[in-house]
Amino acid sequence: MIRFLPVVLELALLVYCLIDCIQTDEARVRNLPKIGWILLIIIVPIVGGLAWLFAGRPRGGVATNPFGPAAGRQAPGGRSRPGPVAPEDDPNFMRKLDRGDPEKERLLQQWEADLKRREEQLRKPTDAPPRDGAPTDTPTDGTDSPA
Repeated sequence: MIRFLPVVLELALLVYCLIDCIQTDEARVRNLPKIGWILLIIIVPIVGGLAWLFAGRPRGGVATNPFGPAAGRQAPGGRSRPGPVAPEDDPNFMRKLDRGDPEKERLLQQWEADLKRREEQLRKPTDAPPRDGAPTDTPTDGTDSPA
């Protein structure tokens, strides 16, 4: 079993480096053209993979996804900037929100007034006699105070 370990490690390095190289933007690849790195990784698996990791891979580690949220956006200085994390952080999304619609405001105030009226009706004590078996506040033995 242990004799297969170098073969498995070599294959894992080849697959990782090949996928990483393919997903890396061609403008960020260092020292060789992207196709040169792909051929080097395939033809000389261990040396090519290690060379890619140390000399060809973009500085800063992980290759960027060309279809990710920051695709096509550049910050000053040529660095890519991350996209918004949540919708509230995206200024374009916030501008699209519908605010200040008078009809919606009127409807909301009407609903709030209706809700307040219903709550007040539920809080009012009712003058209806209690149902059978329900406790009462008045004594039934003829005395004026509860015992």
